[in-house]
This record gives sequence, structure tokens and C-alpha cells, in this order.
Amino acid sequence: MRSLLPFPAASRRRFDTLSAQEILALAIASEEEDGRIYALYASRLRDSYPATAEVFDAMAAEEDEHRRRLIDLYRARYGDLILPIRREHVADFYARRPVWLMENLGIERIREEALAMERDAQAFYAAAAARTTDAEVRRLLGDLASAEAQHEKDAGAIIAERLAGGPREAEDAAARRQFVLTWVQPGLAGLMDGSVSTLAPIFATAFATQDPWTTFLVGLSASLGAGISMGFTEAAHDDGKLSGRGAPWKRGLASGVMTAAGGLGHALPYLIPEFWTATVIALVVVFLELWAIVWIQNRYMDTPVGRAMFQVLLGGGLVLATGILIGGS
Repeated sequence: MRSLLPFPAASRRRFDTLSAQEILALAIASEEEDGRIYALYASRLRDSYPATAEVFDAMAAEEDEHRRRLIDLYRARYGDLILPIRREHVADFYARRPVWLMENLGIERIREEALAMERDAQAFYAAAAARTTDAEVRRLLGDLASAEAQHEKDAGAIIAERLAGGPREAEDAAARRQFVLTWVQPGLAGLMDGSVSTLAPIFATAFATQDPWTTFLVGLSASLGAGISMGFTEAAHDDGKLSGRGAPWKRGLASGVMTAAGGLGHALPYLIPEFWTATVIALVVVFLELWAIVWIQNRYMDTPVGRAMFQVLLGGGLVLATGILIGGS
């Protein structure tokens, strides 16, 4: 079973020391949490992915039914006061990933996580049923283990059935568009800026001084400075609420990191002390960077390869030539 989130080890119980009453209380708390997670997924996804939201609504309802059955048995056997035991109180019990972490991932990853939650629940009920000696509790836990196993299959079938054809294609297209707007577009702009705009200062310095270390320092400062500037600019100019381009910090991170990476790619070779060796390697890196930009434009922005090559290679070549001519003059 998966490890828990950080919790004082000395205060946790081992799963195999729990009584039947404690196992039932733990199962109730787990079903309540899983139901809330599914309901929250449905709420967050309803506007953009309505078909997937319906799947999570159905799964939340199923968890609520399991919770009701567990509470009915608990009340019949142990009374109305349910022990306050939760999954983080048990040392070897599986943990759920934070919802805020999962909801920031892609729609396909969230669907996979939902099926993994069902597998975890089935494993818990099977293990709990195997170790309890209370016949009635064991029967219910065994029934729920079978239900969770079937629920996993049903959930997969529901996802495949409800999302087949138009809804699935529409949701996947929306997810791809969001990925492009949030990560690819800002990252591509950053890579283009970092790769092209730093060519002139780096190669001008290189040919003016023929000193690899000085060239590296200029390239490092230009790359990091451009990365910071681009990152803050992208994050500050659009909050994403009206444009639908996603969280500002994500776009700023993508733009800033890729800008810095674009410049550092042809600055790092100047850590090599031999000038011409470093320069030849830097020129090869520039060529690879420009081709990477062409590939991204074609792959994600549907830009024809010929047009992308003309724009990127011509523009990059002119900036590179400018730097070499100024530095060598």
C-alpha cells in the first residue's frame, strides 16, 4: 500500500493491529473522502469537460452508497459514535494525492487517477476482509471489495462509453488547446527569444575578445536576465481569466525557463577554454535550437515546415551574422 503523507510515526497505528470497529470507522472516513474528491473533480471539470464530469458524479454517488452501508452496519454493531480514525492515522495505509495537485494535471491523468483510487479501495477492502474475524463485518467488506473491483471496470467502461466519439474528441481537443495555450505557446515564445535575441551579444563578445570565459559570463547574464524579464512579463500581462490561456504563473514559468534555456544552450560551450572548439560547438547548438523551434511550430502550432524554416532560420541567421560581424570588426 502507498505511504502516507508526513505524520508523526509514533502516533500511527499499524493496519494489522486495527479492530473490526476501527476498520469500519476507517472505511467510512475513506469513502467520505473519496466521494468528496470525485465530487470536486466533477465540479472543477463541469464547464470544460461535461462528459467526464458526469462520470465523476456517478462515482461520487457510488461512494456515498458505500458509506451509507458501512454506517448502517457500524451503528447496528457499535452505536452512533463513529471513531475518529482516518487514513493518515494508519502507518501502512494508502494515501490520496492532494486534489489541488491532481486538478492541475491533464484531463487524461485525472481519469487515470480516478481508476487508481478504485484499485486502492478494492485492495483495502480485500485486505481488511481477510483479517477480520467478525462474520458480518467480513461479509460487508468482502462485498465492498467486489463492488470496488466491479466499479473500477464499470468506471473504465463508462469513460469509454460516455466519452466515445464526439464528447471524447471534443474534450481531448480542448485539453490539447489548453496545453498549447498555457505551456507550449509561452514556452515557444521564450525559446525563440532566448535562442535568437542572445545570439548577437554572445557572438559579438566571442569574436571581439576571443576569450571563452568572458563570452560565457556575457551569455550567462544575457540568458538569465532575458529569462527573468520574459517570465515576469508573461505572468503579469494576462491573468488568463478572459483569454483562457491558463494560470499566469504557469505561463510565466514556461516562458522564463525556456528563454533562459535558449540562451544558455549556446553560452555553455564557452566553458571550454579553447576558443574555436567552443565556438564550433556553440554554432552546432544554435543550429539544433533553431531546428527545435521549427519542430515545435510544426508539431503544436500547425505551421508548415517550409514557412517555419524560412522565418526561424533566416531570422536566426541574420542575428547571428550581425553579432559575428560586429564582434569581428
